[in-house]
Amino acid sequence: MTSVFDLAPEAPVVPVVVIEDAADAVPLARALVAGGLPLIEVTLRTPAALDALRAIADGVPEAVVGAGTVVSAAGVADAVGAGARFLVSPGWTGRLLGAMRESGVPFLPGVSTVSEVVALLERGVDAMKFFPAEAAGGVPYLKSLAGPLPQARFCPTGGVSAASAPAYLALPNVGCVGGTWMLPPDALAARDWARVESLARGAAALRAPVSGR
Repeated sequence: MTSVFDLAPEAPVVPVVVIEDAADAVPLARALVAGGLPLIEVTLRTPAALDALRAIADGVPEAVVGAGTVVSAAGVADAVGAGARFLVSPGWTGRLLGAMRESGVPFLPGVSTVSEVVALLERGVDAMKFFPAEAAGGVPYLKSLAGPLPQARFCPTGGVSAASAPAYLALPNVGCVGGTWMLPPDALAARDWARVESLARGAAALRAPVSGR
């Protein structure tokens, strides 16, 4: 199966989007894509999330939209039914992992411990979300995993900022990072899509070194 890291390999950052009003979904996605961030994670945290996901999938074909905060088999089915092209979970269980596998779309199960990483590798999964990245040990933690577990690749999410993202992206076991800094609440409240596009452009410029891709 294609990895999430292969869906938009030129994009170093995945915007983690919480959408309260589905009417904002298409202009928000267009701003992110115009800024160079086509891989967009819509979190299933609000009543508007599935409608927002569906609107982006239908209205912004150049976006690669996925669902985040997927925590159940039902959530997997709902997200894929709404057009999600990838799935992201904050953690995983055997049942959830099975549902994500059966969905037919790429997925990133969440991990925060070495044992969870090893358990996924045993199951043939080498693409993972590292969450909550900063609270769980950040750059030093992931750097320490690269030696004994070089086959595992991560998308660190949770507390990652424009300042810390380059250090994550420099690691050989990091394929991209997830973040929200290009989506400041005041810009979203004002529907200032030009500002979102500008911040997205800055995030898109945080390219990982070739050796780490």
